[in-house]
Amino acid sequence: VPAAWQRPYLNVFKHFRVEEWKRSAREGDVAALTDARLKGTVYRIRGSVPASSYLQLPRTGTQSLGLAGRYLYLLFRPMPRKHFVVHLDVATEENQVVRISFSNLFKEFKSTATWLQFPFICGAAKGSACDRTAGRARRDLVGAAPADVRWTCLVLDLHSILSLYLNRHYSHLKSVKLCSNLLVKNLCTSDLVFDPGVTFSEARQADLACRGVAPMPREMAFPVPKGEKWHDLYDYIRFPSEGSKLPYDSIQKSCPGPAAVLDDPIRQLPQPVTLTKAVRDRLSLVHQITSPKAVSAPW
Repeated sequence: VPAAWQRPYLNVFKHFRVEEWKRSAREGDVAALTDARLKGTVYRIRGSVPASSYLQLPRTGTQSLGLAGRYLYLLFRPMPRKHFVVHLDVATEENQVVRISFSNLFKEFKSTATWLQFPFICGAAKGSACDRTAGRARRDLVGAAPADVRWTCLVLDLHSILSLYLNRHYSHLKSVKLCSNLLVKNLCTSDLVFDPGVTFSEARQADLACRGVAPMPREMAFPVPKGEKWHDLYDYIRFPSEGSKLPYDSIQKSCPGPAAVLDDPIRQLPQPVTLTKAVRDRLSLVHQITSPKAVSAPW
C-alpha cells in the first residue's frame, strides 16, 4: 500500500522536480517545450539511437523512486515515423529487480526471469489503426509510429504484469528511463483507476469511488474543447486488459473504442488477476506462437 504522501496519486514529474534536473538525469537531445494543444510543458526526447537520448528518474542507478502505486500512468505521444523505447525497473516482494520494457522497435514479446519486453503498437487518429487491423497481419502494425499518432494515456498495471507473466508479487517502482523518440507530459502512480471519459459528477452518481475508479485528476488530464469527447481526441490504453480479445503479447489500443466504465467489471474492480487454467493455457500458446525463442514465464 502506498504511503500517505503517494495517495491518492503521485505526480512524479512535479514531486521530483524534473525541470531542475537535480533528482533526474537527461542525456542527448532532451528539451522542455510548451505544447500549444496541451497548453502546458512537455518534454521532447529525440535522437537517432534510442539509448543515446533519454530522460531518467531517479538520477542514478543506486537510487530508487520507491513508488508503491499499483498503476503507472504515462502521458505521452510517440513521434511520427519514429521509434521509441521505455524501460521500467520494478522491485518484487522477493527483492528481485525486473525490467519491463516496451517499444515499437520490438517485433515480438520476450521474457526471462528478470526482463519482460513488450511490442507497442501505435494507434493512428480517427480509428484508422483499428480499421487496418482487420485486413492486415498483426506483425505489419509493429514499427514506426504513424504520421497521425495521438497523445496517449497509457495505464500499466504493474501488479498484474508481474503476477501474470512471472508469478511475482509487485513491491515498488525503482526507476523509469524514457528513451527517444517521445513527447512526454507526465508520469503518475496511483492505486486508483483514473478514467478520462468520466466526469466528477458522473463518478459521484455512480459511486465509482467504492470500486477504485475515479475521474482523471486535473493535472493529469489532456484538454478537451467544449463539445468534444476525450476518447475522440486521445488514446487510452490499459495493460493488461482482461476485457480485450487481443493476445497479451503486445501493448495496443483495444478495438473498437474503450468500453463504458460501468459496463466493464474489470475496470470497475481493479483486483489482482486470478487466472483459470484455460486462460493460462491460452497465454502459454500465444507465447509459444509469437515468441518461439522466448523463455516461458513460470506459472
